[in-house]
Amino acid sequence: MEVNIRQYMVSDLDAVLDSWEVATRLAHKFMTDEFIAQERKNVADIYMPNTDTWVAEIDGEVQGFIALMGNEVGAIFLQPHCHGRGVGKTLMDKAQELHGDLEVEVFKENVIGRKFYSRYGFELREEKLHEPTGQQVLRLIFTANN
Repeated sequence: MEVNIRQYMVSDLDAVLDSWEVATRLAHKFMTDEFIAQERKNVADIYMPNTDTWVAEIDGEVQGFIALMGNEVGAIFLQPHCHGRGVGKTLMDKAQELHGDLEVEVFKENVIGRKFYSRYGFELREEKLHEPTGQQVLRLIFTANN
């Protein structure tokens, strides 16, 4: 399986939104349909135009993405069939190549995401409340070996 990482294009939006929603529902069982519908709109209208986004393309199809705001990983989502196959690591490697040290926030309940970040080498910085969902969020940091 060859993964091609490239800059996001507007024509990728539907594939990116699909990856985002499928992975969000899998990892965030506590989110309501209403919250997800609103966030899907926010991803399209607010986040995508204001982030440096890279997509993972496999056999010509976008299967996931990473959205960066400086060294902050705003989002990394993959189609579930890509989990555990090195696609997320390849996306994170791109972010690390661009920015070195990285930061990310992940829901404490998101076992899938937490396991991925831990394997990659992220460490806990702080825990706080995510007001819109009432869930705990973990702020993680990754320090590049310079």
